[in-house]
Amino acid sequence: MYPARTPAPPEPHRVPHGPAPASGQDAAPAAAPDPAPAAEGPPPPARVRRSRRISAAVAGTVALGALVTLGAVTGTGGHGPVSPQSPSLAWPAEGQTSIHVAGLGVRNAPGPRGAQKPVPLASVTKVMTAYVILRDHPIPPGGTGSRITVDARAAQESSLGAESTVAVEAGRRLSERQVLELLLLPSAGNIARMLARWDAGTEEAFVAKMNRAAHDLGMANTTYRDSSGIDPATVSTSQDQLKLARKVMRDAAFRSVVAEREAHVPGSPPVHNTNTLLGEDGVIGVKTGSSSPAGGNLMWAATAPDHDGDDRLAVGVVLHQKPGTGSENGLRAVLATSRSLIASVRHWVATTTPGTTR
Repeated sequence: MYPARTPAPPEPHRVPHGPAPASGQDAAPAAAPDPAPAAEGPPPPARVRRSRRISAAVAGTVALGALVTLGAVTGTGGHGPVSPQSPSLAWPAEGQTSIHVAGLGVRNAPGPRGAQKPVPLASVTKVMTAYVILRDHPIPPGGTGSRITVDARAAQESSLGAESTVAVEAGRRLSERQVLELLLLPSAGNIARMLARWDAGTEEAFVAKMNRAAHDLGMANTTYRDSSGIDPATVSTSQDQLKLARKVMRDAAFRSVVAEREAHVPGSPPVHNTNTLLGEDGVIGVKTGSSSPAGGNLMWAATAPDHDGDDRLAVGVVLHQKPGTGSENGLRAVLATSRSLIASVRHWVATTTPGTTR
C-alpha cells in the first residue's frame, strides 16, 4: 500500500515565456517533413497574441506550457461562465474521452464521456515511461541530456514482430533526447524496456516507479505492468491519462520531441511519428497507442484560438476505439474520431468569449 499522497502545490497563474511500425501496437505513418526544432525552456504563457504567433509545428514545442493555467472543459475546473451554452462537441461514439482547455470555464460544461473503467493503454503507456525518465534525468534547456549506451538486449529485440520496435546498434552511445525520439515517435517497445533497465536496473523496478508516479499524480484507476504497453494488463482511464498529460506537457524537452514528425538517430533508420494528425487543426502532440485488446488510443494536444484571437491550449485523451479489430484498424479509428473531436473543440473555443482563468 502506498502512503497517503501529498497534495501537489497549486499551479501558477502565469509563467515566463520559454524560448509525432511494422506490426504490433502502432501502425506506421507515411513519412512527413521534420518541423523546425524549437528551443527548450520554461513553458510559455496561456495566451499568445496573433501578432506573435508562430507556425503550428514550432508552437507545438513551446505553447503547451500554457497548461499550467487551467479551466476545464471536463467540468472539473474553471469558475465563472464564459458562454450561456455548453459546448456541442463531436464526441466519439464509443470508448472514453476526456478534454481540458487552458483558461476557459463553462457553466454546466460536459464531463468526460464514456464509462471511466480501466482499459488497456497499449503504447500510450510510453508517455509515463518518458515522464519517469525525464523526472529522474531532466534535460536542461538547450541540452540533450544524459548519454545512454544501447544494450545488447535492445538490439536483439529490434526484430520482434509482436510490437513496434526500431533497429539499434548494441554499444552505440546516444543522447537521452535521441533515445526519447526512438521511444515516442515510432513507439519502439525495445527502447522502452532499455530505458527501464538504464534508469532502474531492472524492468520490474522501473514499473514500480511508474506505479508510484501514477499514485502521486492521483491516477487511482491506473495500473502499469510494463514500460511499453504490450501487456494488456497495463490499464487506465481517460481521466487518469489526462492528469498525466497535463503534468508531462510542462516539460519542454518532452513537448519538443512529441511535436517532431520525424527524426534521424545514428545507428537507426529514419523514424516517423505515428501521430499523423500533427500539423492539422493546430495539433502539436502527443502519443498514439494501438493493439487488438486496446483498440486505438490517443493522447493529443492542440492550439485553439479563442474569440479574441488568443491561442488556448487543449489536451485530450481518447481511449478504446474499435477494440478487438486489430492494431491498424484501432489506430485508424482513433485518429479519425480525434480529428473530428479536435476540430469541434477548436470551433467551440473560437466562438467563446474568454472568462476567468484558473
